[in-house]
Amino acid sequence: MTKTVLVIGTYDTKDEELHYICDCIRAQGGAVVSMDVSVLGDPSQPADVSKHAVAAAAGASIQEAMDAGDENHAMQIMARGAAALTAQLYAEGRIEAMLALGGTMGTDLALDCAQALPLGVPKYVVSTVSFSPLIPADRLSPDIQMILWAGGLYGLNSVCKSSLSQAAGAVLGAAKAVETPNADRPVIGMMSLGSSCLKYMKHLRDPLQARGFEVAVFHATGMGGMAFEALARQGYFAAVMDFALPELGNLMVGSVVNGGPDRLTNAGALGIPQIVAPGCTDLIDFAGWQDIPDAYADRPFHAHNRLIKSSGLSPDERRALVRDIAGRLAQAKGPVHVLMPMQGVEEWDREGQPAHDPEGLAAMVDEMGKAITAPATLTMLDCHINDPAFADAALAVVDGWLADGTVKPDL
Repeated sequence: MTKTVLVIGTYDTKDEELHYICDCIRAQGGAVVSMDVSVLGDPSQPADVSKHAVAAAAGASIQEAMDAGDENHAMQIMARGAAALTAQLYAEGRIEAMLALGGTMGTDLALDCAQALPLGVPKYVVSTVSFSPLIPADRLSPDIQMILWAGGLYGLNSVCKSSLSQAAGAVLGAAKAVETPNADRPVIGMMSLGSSCLKYMKHLRDPLQARGFEVAVFHATGMGGMAFEALARQGYFAAVMDFALPELGNLMVGSVVNGGPDRLTNAGALGIPQIVAPGCTDLIDFAGWQDIPDAYADRPFHAHNRLIKSSGLSPDERRALVRDIAGRLAQAKGPVHVLMPMQGVEEWDREGQPAHDPEGLAAMVDEMGKAITAPATLTMLDCHINDPAFADAALAVVDGWLADGTVKPDL
């Protein structure tokens, strides 16, 4: 089947470049729906979705955008309209992928359009600021692809054609090859970190599959949490095992390695059953390039690699984090069962390991007992999170939910 790519850009300033990439897609057997998100000028030939339609989708008009007083306000109008139309075109089955071109203005708008599409729909942004610290993590959709638009500030040339032609092939190839999430069994979404730090997934995956579930494990390093939450918002999970919550501690202290402000809320908002544990909530992760804030400069920290380094939370900070976790879970509309492993929450906090902190762990256990209240259920476990006993307790909760019909496997 021919795959159709939505191509988004400001045709008043990048007309030649946009037509070039559309021609590249067509030359490879793809089809194009073009969307003009410019404000002041007009394309050399009409786009499939005009700038007037984009403004109207935002409840405005091009004249209102022109009269907005500044280009930021004007482009935010266009971004709202473009995102709404992107979602509509996909829902109507008119597109299978999107590709947007831009500098900072076009990229700002493109990020909203990408977030309007579900996980599994190819979404590419060719930008002069790809991979730049100008782009905050929470603006990135979980499976977005970005290509640096080298030499692409003004006009076609051999340098920028290299980026554009690669993007055309990449987005069309992705549209042809992608297997969009469409599980044939109920899915349990699980959060974890690397298996050297958290090991429960090794004990849980096979038994859960034997019970009729598919298991999808997400890496709690910011983007993994965002992907997990995106699928939770779509109602993709039959249940979740949210056993790694360092992204919430990172958010609390201002680290960029966070899963966004809605972490630990989306499954609950839809009533999806949740089993939760505070895995790795003793650690704070910072980007390798990020300066350690002064408040944490005197604490021991571990440089995991050149991309990520970790410090620790104080007992009072652990209490504050537990209260935050409890507050998020209190909003849940479905069953919540919290497991508190009282002997430790990640491999490096065992006795003799660098993160061993009995006082901090005791504070977390104490605060968990105070903060988790009905209707949520709290089970204190005399084990470490990496012990088989922890996995056994999680399976016991699942078995109880299977017995009473809270969750249903595919048998």
